Amino acid sequence: MLALTSVWTTVLLAAAVALGPLATDMYLPALPSMGVAMAAGTDQVQLTLSIYMAGFALAQLLCGPLADRFGRKPVMIAGFVLFAIASVGCALASNIETLILCRFLQAIGGSAGPVLGRAAIRDIYTPREAARIMALLASIMALAPALAPTLGGLMLNQLGWPSIFIALAGYAMVMTLIVAIGIPEPMAPENRQPLKLCSLIANYRTIGSDISFIGYTLTNALTFSGLFAFLSGSSFVLIEFLGVAPELFGLYFGFMVLGYISGNLTSVRLSKNLMPDQILLRGLVISVAGGSLMAALAMMEVFNVWAVVVPQAIVMIGVGMVLPQTMAGALANFPRMAGSASALFGFVQMAVAATIGAMVGYLHDGTSLVMAVIIAASAVAALAAYLLLVQRHPATGFEPAAEPGR
Repeated sequence: MLALTSVWTTVLLAAAVALGPLATDMYLPALPSMGVAMAAGTDQVQLTLSIYMAGFALAQLLCGPLADRFGRKPVMIAGFVLFAIASVGCALASNIETLILCRFLQAIGGSAGPVLGRAAIRDIYTPREAARIMALLASIMALAPALAPTLGGLMLNQLGWPSIFIALAGYAMVMTLIVAIGIPEPMAPENRQPLKLCSLIANYRTIGSDISFIGYTLTNALTFSGLFAFLSGSSFVLIEFLGVAPELFGLYFGFMVLGYISGNLTSVRLSKNLMPDQILLRGLVISVAGGSLMAALAMMEVFNVWAVVVPQAIVMIGVGMVLPQTMAGALANFPRMAGSASALFGFVQMAVAATIGAMVGYLHDGTSLVMAVIIAASAVAALAAYLLLVQRHPATGFEPAAEPGR
């Protein structure tokens, strides 16, 4: 097996964590076609995305404590197997109700990758090192959503939308073997927590009452919601409203992912000279600028592909800078409960994003306006959460303003 601190371990963890984004990004070009095939409305089809996020959020609350008790690897392997089975169910679904149910089950299995990937990084590295490693991991991981929509569009045209879910099932089984054979168990035996309801409640109460955890988590969730608003609305805006061919959707989506990768790499580079809070603030300001530009263009009825893609790429530069810092900051105070902290962090992130995604579908007016306004509002709310909470209550050992021994 590989050494825990090996670069290849980070690459394999990124591949495992990428299963979650793949399950959302790969089938985006197929959403309009799936609606036609199943005689379902836009709001029903977008519900397959929001229900995935809701299931993802709920499952993490159990996934984290299980991993704190039994270790990261067994829970991750079990999750991948469930994901593969549910993906086959999605491919075989003949109506929107069955697809929604299978997407929910897919989310329960898929939650294991991201929540345990974050926890594993916290197991292996210090809080400051974890921020840098998470940014590197996110850069590697971003290759998946950069390629996934293009691949999904090609598969849609050549093989039909069920083939996308069969491919996801295959990926999950490959990752099951890789995790089982290639990655050591990162959790130290002495850090294992008892799996008792009273202990579980006590752990979540401890984590949820930590003001710095709340600040980092809300900042992250609101930032991620802007990204998810784009994921939820982009295929309908670009394909249905602006006339982009499904097979070309991934190319425009990839432009946005390049912004995200740029933000990740910028975060890594700036970490040599700046503190995490300085990187966070810069990223949030960039996201607000990009979101505001998209909303302003939509309000002026400037409706074309680049009026959506370019501002979103700017938003994603900021997102790429913000997410790694907030992930590391949220887990910094909980080395012995990293699984539970990662689970609660992920629950809030996904619950807020699912709500925002449902709003995009419910309020969609056939143009880019609703999506653009929600992206801008999410970025402004994230900046407010940072200024009101994170700046005043930084995590111990992560930000210089934290009081020693807190």
